[in-house]
Amino acid sequence: MWQAVHDALRDLVRVYEGRDPQPTAAIIDSQSVRGADTVPRTGRGYDAGKKINGTKRHLAVDTGGLLLAVVVTMAGLQDRDAARRLLAGLRERFTTITLVWADAGYAGRLLVWARDVLQVTVQIVKRTEPGFVVLPRRWVVERTFAWISKHRRCVRDYETKPDHHEAMIHIAMIMTMSRRLARTGNW
Repeated sequence: MWQAVHDALRDLVRVYEGRDPQPTAAIIDSQSVRGADTVPRTGRGYDAGKKINGTKRHLAVDTGGLLLAVVVTMAGLQDRDAARRLLAGLRERFTTITLVWADAGYAGRLLVWARDVLQVTVQIVKRTEPGFVVLPRRWVVERTFAWISKHRRCVRDYETKPDHHEAMIHIAMIMTMSRRLARTGNW
């Protein structure tokens, strides 16, 4: 139910912004989130790169940062492995998407699989210099993670099932989009 409300609101925001409701490009990335004691051991993992024991949320967003698809997995799962499920779900819901931007964690066989199986081009946005640099296209999904993290329930994973955490992400984005529309007074 939350996803249906979210999708209707997202389409409304896209139309209000003068865009087609069906996106043609997306940006994907993941974020590791600490798991509370309520998250069962079978549903959590350890992300050695971030030193986080919990879950990982994988997002696909449009070029404006609006959520298109979400998959919640154990934190120890590699980005490119979870991306297959994320991209397959994205392709199933949006046949118009032909281009996806991603970071170097998604490089490898995923690019060939996405091209051959899903007919989607995955472009890797590489770092050009060391340190903090705002990368083209990639900052959009990072901003979406910031929007989601403004909601206390999404700062840490408290949910016993991954689909419950996905629902919390949809609720956080519903609140973000409804505020955006309310400020314009056009709904």
